[in-house]
Amino acid sequence: MQLNPYLFFNGDCEAAFRLYAKTLGGEIEMLMRYGDAPGGDGNPALRDKVIHGSLTFGGQRLMGSDACPPQHPYIKPDGFSVCVNVDSVAEARRIFDAFAEGGTVRMPLDKTFFAQGFGLLVDRYGTPWMINCVQAR
Repeated sequence: MQLNPYLFFNGDCEAAFRLYAKTLGGEIEMLMRYGDAPGGDGNPALRDKVIHGSLTFGGQRLMGSDACPPQHPYIKPDGFSVCVNVDSVAEARRIFDAFAEGGTVRMPLDKTFFAQGFGLLVDRYGTPWMINCVQAR
């Protein structure tokens, strides 16, 4: 069994996945467009939007698409974070800074009682992230 986050975007899924692939050292496996789906050429405004995307990195998979009205209006993500766990504070800092650019920092990356580095942010595409470098045992 696998658990894979599926993120919805407000029309910028492709740009978000390109940032995530670059930052996390991943590969975009698929970016299927609404225009590629049966009957997808019916709405020219949706043609180039992503109906399904898949990104792999470090044995993990992140999936997503553009939420497109009127069938599936975009709703701002709330009540969760995508957590990235890394082995070094330098790597945590690199990822945190890349995702924070143009986004909103909720808690700056810093040492805590439970981690060498931990921070919370919402990236420029609206995805909430937790960046965590666990304490060495």
